[in-house]
Amino acid sequence: MSTAHKAALAKGREEGRVVRRYLEALEQTRPRRGRKRTPQSIEKRLVAIEVALADADPLSRLQLAQEQLDLEAELFSFEEALDVPALEKDFVKVAKAYSSRKGISYSAWRSVGVSAAALQKAGIARTRG
Repeated sequence: MSTAHKAALAKGREEGRVVRRYLEALEQTRPRRGRKRTPQSIEKRLVAIEVALADADPLSRLQLAQEQLDLEAELFSFEEALDVPALEKDFVKVAKAYSSRKGISYSAWRSVGVSAAALQKAGIARTRG
């Protein structure tokens, strides 16, 4: 493999990582239906689970233990705040080349939640071509 070929492969892998991180951040920050949970409401529920575990039957204890694990993971995700603007900035730099190489259209990007503004900044036109 030539040095140029290795460099092209490395560039493609890096572009793929940038795109994946941005799309994952969009997915994680997408608005959800229902009441929004806060770290305080999660903490309150964790305390209630601790109390309920003391008198729970084995099956209920199992379900409470799983809920506790899920809530702790959710609480941890609040602490790991995503820097979506920085991820978008990186995405904008690589999106046009990635789209051209992979044959991804404007509509496909929009269908997975990428904003029209981000696509415009990246230079991806509404029509393919």
